Amino acid sequence: MIRLALDIGGTKMAAGLASEDGRVPEFRTVPTPKTDTWAACAALLQSVADGRAVDAVGIACAGPVDTVGGVVAPINISEWAGGFPLQDAVRSVFPGAAAALAMDGAAAALAEHHHGAGRGTPDLLSLVVSTGVGGGVVLGGRIAPGRTGNAGHIGHLVVPGADEPCSCGGVGCLETVASGPAAVRWARSQGWTGTTGLELADDAHRGDALARAALHRAGTALGVTIASAAALLDVNLAVVGGGFSQSGSALWEPLRESAARHARLSFIKDLRIVSAELGERGTLTGAGLLSLVAAI
Repeated sequence: MIRLALDIGGTKMAAGLASEDGRVPEFRTVPTPKTDTWAACAALLQSVADGRAVDAVGIACAGPVDTVGGVVAPINISEWAGGFPLQDAVRSVFPGAAAALAMDGAAAALAEHHHGAGRGTPDLLSLVVSTGVGGGVVLGGRIAPGRTGNAGHIGHLVVPGADEPCSCGGVGCLETVASGPAAVRWARSQGWTGTTGLELADDAHRGDALARAALHRAGTALGVTIASAAALLDVNLAVVGGGFSQSGSALWEPLRESAARHARLSFIKDLRIVSAELGERGTLTGAGLLSLVAAI
């Protein structure tokens, strides 16, 4: 049985063959173009299939998504922002194949539950802290999709006191404080002269006061939001991944301190916040796991 995994993000798309346990040992990536996005995606899928008949495709895509209708409207893919029928488009490339769709954060959460830092834990919250802040929820060992498949959009919970406009149209979302570009933007507004999240982390490690302040601000916002979400969902594990999450102790110390300060209810006092184990493979692995479900 041939099962494909597909991960679509605002920067790149990845696809590969899913193994029997949902892992994707080898995969191909291409940049996400500004135009003709579907043509590039279809070509990627066909290159991975290599002429073989495909039985199922698991799809993880940046949100918002509509898993009921099979439509995606990613904020960071402008060509699809008005809605694109992704599930039907995939089926048009592989007639007769089953297709399962999930938000990328939900796929990452599922992957960490099965093969990563959440192994053995039936309930968890997952965050991906990178150019944005995404998330997903696993409850009872299964993705908790919500009404439309968008449960876990933690990057768009509002941070107390934050007032910067967000790309979603709201104001003060976690993503406007704790994503890599947001932290860089705030640091530069305070006089820091770097340009990237990696530079910010490096400068913080060297003791630069402005860089450390930016990471402290981002980490504190993440901790507060994780504690709030844990109380809402009754989970005691949060798995945090994404490139910007690798910024070191300057981010993680305030994150854990602020979470501990706010997670005081008896059922979340044992809240653990750990690093994701699967790295950039997390979302694609989640798509691989979705392909197993689709094939049933």
